[in-house]
Amino acid sequence: MGKTLFDKVWDAHVVDSVENGPQILYIDKHLIHEVTSPQAFNELRERNIPIARPNQIVATADHNTPTKNQHLPIKDELSRNQLEQLTKNCKENNITLYGLGHEYNGIVHVMAPELGITQPGMTMVCGDSHTSTHGAFGTIAFGIGTSQVAQVFASQCLLLPKPKKLRVSVNGKLKKGVLPKDVILYIIAQLGTNSGTGYFCEYAGDVFEEMSMEGRMTVCNMSIEMGARGGMIAPDQTTFDYVKGRKFAPKGEEFDKKVAYWKTLRTDEDATFDQEYSFRAEDIEPMLTYGTNPGMGIKISENIPTQNDVSFEKSLHYMNFKKGESLVNKPINYVFIGSCTNSRIEDFRIAANYVKGKQKASNVNAWLVPGSQQVAKQIEEEGLQHIFENAGFELRQPGCSACLAMNEDKIPEGEYCVSTSNRNFEGRQGQGARTILASPLMAAATAVEGKIIDFTKHLN
Repeated sequence: MGKTLFDKVWDAHVVDSVENGPQILYIDKHLIHEVTSPQAFNELRERNIPIARPNQIVATADHNTPTKNQHLPIKDELSRNQLEQLTKNCKENNITLYGLGHEYNGIVHVMAPELGITQPGMTMVCGDSHTSTHGAFGTIAFGIGTSQVAQVFASQCLLLPKPKKLRVSVNGKLKKGVLPKDVILYIIAQLGTNSGTGYFCEYAGDVFEEMSMEGRMTVCNMSIEMGARGGMIAPDQTTFDYVKGRKFAPKGEEFDKKVAYWKTLRTDEDATFDQEYSFRAEDIEPMLTYGTNPGMGIKISENIPTQNDVSFEKSLHYMNFKKGESLVNKPINYVFIGSCTNSRIEDFRIAANYVKGKQKASNVNAWLVPGSQQVAKQIEEEGLQHIFENAGFELRQPGCSACLAMNEDKIPEGEYCVSTSNRNFEGRQGQGARTILASPLMAAATAVEGKIIDFTKHLN
């Protein structure tokens, strides 16, 4: 019987197995940041255990980084302490750190792919749930907890049961104005937030094959929001072209050898999955969430459902929405384009293309936060900065920012934010803040109009 992409990568990394139990999985790359690593470092220090393979670890500062005046001392004491602790721990353990101000600094799931650290066929972990982003390259990538961070520090391995296999196929041609973010929001809305629990998901079909790497990263990033351990897309020429020439990518003959191996990773035709779902690309429209989990999503042409359910009604109460209403023409005062889901250069190009020659509505605070220093540099070099500034948008410095409001980038209580981030939980973007998840195109259109609009009617 044939093997799936997931099987091939997983099986190649099994060090040992417990009979009828978990397996010991070798981890190629361990990504760390300032939030989940301090406790793990402390545990090893207390137990006098050295870091097994510091060369396999890459650190960056992202969650607590301010997005204004990054050259100045950090005002927030908690943020300052966490970043100082990361610097100290990395120095003591000879771990590469791209700290605040470094040219390679950025959100961990943005900077690792753009530097060529992320490569097909790898196993990658990070103390962050959206590590699934890297699965866009055909890697097994997933988030781990603090105790598992310590496990990887100590052994470069993890003791894990092998997840089941799920495949989601989307075939056909996407409508104009439908972006990868809409594709994954549609899938989660159709399947629910628990549909992927216990599975690793492979995305297959025309739609994913025709996506850019940035788009694939957006899709895999949100796999976790349907409960999956991670998401993967088979590496192909699009993947190889993206990786080639990047800072830490293999070079010359070594790259050619790697590509020959990477080509063997595709799922075999006779491989089987534990669960499969299929969708038609033509059924997908620009999406919006109306509730307090990413599965509560509707097409721009649809109205909020009218089901009778306590948690559903609690969500609507928090959002101050009513059953059966449309979100079109809903006034919005905040727009956030950023996060590890949508802060790559492609996202800003799409937004800039829409706002060019237009003006932001006077009632809207529109924050643009690049995912890395390199993205920020590209925004400037490509002239996108002028487009945004002329339209009245505020371009900030790289970081996680208003995705999770761990710094001063918070949405005020009771305010709506159309956000390109990945979670719309209660209080996620600030206490009492109301988050509506959407694509960069929907966010840009909302900022210009000061309300949610069906922008597809205005596309050429």
